[in-house]
Amino acid sequence: MILVIAVLIGVSAALLIPYGLSSDQMIYIAVGIIAALDTVFGGTRARLAGSFNLCVFISGFFANSALAILLTYIGSKLGVNLSLAVIVAFGVRIFNNFSGIRHILLDRYMQKRNGGSETSENAPQKE
Repeated sequence: MILVIAVLIGVSAALLIPYGLSSDQMIYIAVGIIAALDTVFGGTRARLAGSFNLCVFISGFFANSALAILLTYIGSKLGVNLSLAVIVAFGVRIFNNFSGIRHILLDRYMQKRNGGSETSENAPQKE
């Protein structure tokens, strides 16, 4: 419920506050969002695996975003497009986390479908 309220407040604020970003600022926002998405997918995977830690999630959310923005800023000052490296690195992590989430959910589905027993093709056969 809190999540829905937070999303509604965020969307309302975005629609009501007239603020524009220059094209120079957009790359920083983009890499920050990619880094934040990586943390969200990692947190979702950890939650499904039963190893979620809120402190790790919050620190990772802000640290990953700040690091991505910092690397992009340093790259722009050096004349090197480090934003591509940031996007590729976090993109790979997002796809790995998504794959992990998919595997966890499919395993749960298969266990529920098989009545909780390990009778799938990949499960070890018991005698």
